[in-house]
Amino acid sequence: MTFDRRIKIAPSILSADFANFGAECRAIEAEGADWVHVDVMDGHFVPNITFGPATCAAIRPHIKGVMDVHLMIAPVDPYIEAFAAAGADVITAHIEAGPHIHRTLQAIRNTGKKAGLAINPGTGLDGVENLLDMLDLVCVMTVNPGFGGQSFIASQVDKVRRLRALIGDRPIHIEIDGGVTPITAPLVAAAGADVLVAGSAVFKGGSVSDPSPYGANIRAIRAAAEAAT
Repeated sequence: MTFDRRIKIAPSILSADFANFGAECRAIEAEGADWVHVDVMDGHFVPNITFGPATCAAIRPHIKGVMDVHLMIAPVDPYIEAFAAAGADVITAHIEAGPHIHRTLQAIRNTGKKAGLAINPGTGLDGVENLLDMLDLVCVMTVNPGFGGQSFIASQVDKVRRLRALIGDRPIHIEIDGGVTPITAPLVAAAGADVLVAGSAVFKGGSVSDPSPYGANIRAIRAAAEAAT
């Protein structure tokens, strides 16, 4: 997994057909997805329950590229090794999920995986600066975490812009999670984001029997974002 700032589209399987995860992962990659994003929710840190390490292990053989695992759980630390063993390439934890985020990031890196930090819409950047040298990715939530299909929170675009300035020339991805469409993608791309998580905007209109709409949706988001950079 090499670093570059080209636009990457990371479809969230939260919007996929749960009965056909393997086929869905193969389909989105075949249709142009760069990463596969897995939203892990515990019904405690966020008001929804989704997947665990067993699901990640089951879909890993179907993913050729990057498996990007977003842990919306608390506590995080007891589960890091399990998600690493399940094949995650990137493991992202929320700054809000526990009191010792530095220790959490150390634990992720100690597994040999890329370390990500997620920040909710109501969280500022004050706590991020001292962590930058431990990070491979910062995920800016542009919806409140917990459910797919929410509307984009436009106030987060300025946060992305300030984060990009803070990062400088460090090899850190800025990921956007929530409400990404061909309309919102240019806003965050122009502000400095390079990884765009999209769920319903990618999977709408398609299926494993006809995944061509996935490709059209991915291309539309990518083209809109690239035009703004």
